Amino acid sequence: MARLNLLDKTLLDLAWSGEDITWTDTLIKQAVVWLSLKLNKAILRLTEDDYNDNGLASLLTDKGPADHINTKIFNALQHTITGWPGGKPGVDDRNRPERAEPARKNVLLFSPHPDDDVISMGGTFIHLVDQGHNVHVAYQTSGNTAVWDDDVRRYLEFVQDFSAAVDSDNRITNKIYQEAIHFFQTKQTGQTDPEIIRTIKSLIRKGEASAGARFVGLPDSNIHFQDLPFYDRRKFSKEASYEEDIQQTMALLRAVKPHQVFAAGDFADPHGTHRICFDIIAEALKRLTQTDEWTKDCWVWLYRGAWHEYPIHEIEMAVPLSPEEVKRKRLAIFKHQSQKDVPVYPGDDPREFWVRAEDRTRETAALYHKLGLADYEAIEAFVRWKFV
Repeated sequence: MARLNLLDKTLLDLAWSGEDITWTDTLIKQAVVWLSLKLNKAILRLTEDDYNDNGLASLLTDKGPADHINTKIFNALQHTITGWPGGKPGVDDRNRPERAEPARKNVLLFSPHPDDDVISMGGTFIHLVDQGHNVHVAYQTSGNTAVWDDDVRRYLEFVQDFSAAVDSDNRITNKIYQEAIHFFQTKQTGQTDPEIIRTIKSLIRKGEASAGARFVGLPDSNIHFQDLPFYDRRKFSKEASYEEDIQQTMALLRAVKPHQVFAAGDFADPHGTHRICFDIIAEALKRLTQTDEWTKDCWVWLYRGAWHEYPIHEIEMAVPLSPEEVKRKRLAIFKHQSQKDVPVYPGDDPREFWVRAEDRTRETAALYHKLGLADYEAIEAFVRWKFV
């Protein structure tokens, strides 16, 4: 998808086909990446004629020669690539996306739904844990609307059978089971689940998220389930206040005092949850800058999810993954069994989330390689958001 965006003629017309163009660093990078992909030539092989014949003569005039432009953009892209997303300790970090120090950072990864962490940045998550950082993950919502009713029935039947096997009194479980079956048989399209079923669905996703985070290597103490109130509240009320959600997020940020925050910057989520979750984090951080000194050393990195990727010219940190790391990421995603096969809310893409994630990161790696950089199995991409 990134390549199609970069080669879109409309984008070219809007970006630099006018007469009075200010060639910013971002626009230069966008133009050179576009030209490289359009001609299927590595950046360092682009010539003066390539620029002149494709509407970029003014770039040569203002910033040329071509070799100078090519080298500058190639180096800029090269400097985004790092296998050390938490910073590589003890090295010169002037051309690296993250700081070298402190060597062991406090990291807080916010996941809007209980699987966004491993789907969107599972490889980077693995890198951060393997490299010894103090990583925490916060699941912002329960994600209970994205669980099939059949899964609830399956779990309730397990509890029934387990209770019978240990000769326990399961009258309460039987009552819940019968009420759930009756509800499912009469449920109307779009009807909101009763509280007990929402709770069961939340617990299913909580267990899956815990399994995924443990698989990556986190201790239970570093796994946080925020269950932000807005998520269930908006099912019943149009109340727009998010104050309770902001206060809860401020409390978690203060407890962790992160040097790094990772948050979802993919707002294509069809139900808008990602956008709301980001706005809550943004407001919490902005308030904390007024009182908390640690915020001065806190960097925020935005990732994208299963729908879209950042275009190459916007990427500020690119974390390459080996084939083995791609496999580990896939296994972490598989821990979210209720989201496999056919998710409740797949959007307009029929592929499973793990397939989308692998295709997206492989495409990013392929684009970097087409531009003349190293050939990686996959790349996860990030953009830094400066809140101060």
